[in-house]
Amino acid sequence: MKLKIAVLSGDGIGPEVTQQALKILNAISEKYNHTFEYEKADVGAIAIDKTGDPLPEETLKTCIDSDAILFGAIGDPKYDNNPSAKVRPEQGLLKLRKSLGLFANIRPLCTYDALIHKSNLKEHVIKGTDFVIYRELTSGIYFGEKEADEKGETASDNCKYTADEIDRISHLAFKAAQVRRKKLTLVDKANVLETSRLWRKRVTKIAESYPDVNLQFLFVDNAAMQIILNPAQFDVILTENMFGDILSDEASVISGSIGLLASASVGKHTAMFEPIHGSYPQAKGKNIANPLAAILSAAMLLDHFEMYEEAEDIKIAVEKSIELNITTPDLNTTNHFSTTNVGNFIRDYILDDENTFYNKNNIDLGQSTII
Repeated sequence: MKLKIAVLSGDGIGPEVTQQALKILNAISEKYNHTFEYEKADVGAIAIDKTGDPLPEETLKTCIDSDAILFGAIGDPKYDNNPSAKVRPEQGLLKLRKSLGLFANIRPLCTYDALIHKSNLKEHVIKGTDFVIYRELTSGIYFGEKEADEKGETASDNCKYTADEIDRISHLAFKAAQVRRKKLTLVDKANVLETSRLWRKRVTKIAESYPDVNLQFLFVDNAAMQIILNPAQFDVILTENMFGDILSDEASVISGSIGLLASASVGKHTAMFEPIHGSYPQAKGKNIANPLAAILSAAMLLDHFEMYEEAEDIKIAVEKSIELNITTPDLNTTNHFSTTNVGNFIRDYILDDENTFYNKNNIDLGQSTII
């Protein structure tokens, strides 16, 4: 297969982890004889510094002309710590999602037996957790009309949804549930919010077309509790923009590190794949950032284009790196490996899994792990 991939590495550790994802995609292309063409473009703080715009038109055009987008991370302390800043890196990401119609954010979460001890939750609570969150991404309160009075004493953010916006992501979530464990949980606040009542009405109607899927409802406050108390109960979670943003970040603690969690943002014509972590500016340039979320995002990209065997190769190699403790400091505090060397191991395992072995001295020297 031939794919044109826009590479938006972004800020902070974004370029470092994205480089490892590209390394893995190149290994896949070599092994399976695919052709992946990359075109790099700026977004976020680095784009503001160069052009004054967090999403330059040239970057947007690159994305439109590509089959898929591999995204790193955005954010910089000079903007995060300045509440009066009129232009912010995050505006670029929001505009990108809206411009490309990336209406569905998909965030899978599972536990790895070798890392259960790293979680802040007890083993018996999280063991067997495997669910995916479908978050609506281009509407709701984040995109609603915003107002603030001149005195700075009153402000408002409008939350608005249409039936079409709810329906299109709901169908995706139900289809996902059909090939998983056939359970879908709608998270809303229908006891208070009119938009949530519309969500519940539309999802209930759509459920009639998926009789094999068990539909359940949870208010968002209860859902936030249940994700911690009994996360293994969930299969597919469907929710609106802000609730999904909060719940998916909450769920990230289950696995033991936010550096493990990948995501896809899907639209009608294109899709973007990115780790859910931020730009982590404190680690920039130190070669210590966890690349696994970026690498797993590359696996989601391959899954999207029905390269299932190739994606599975990546997932198996990632799991092997975790099993052998070939991980960065967030997961391995005493005998850790660099961002680059974790990527090297996964690449080598994909290319020659039968002969890849754990050789700490070689890995520390940046050499191959292949016999």
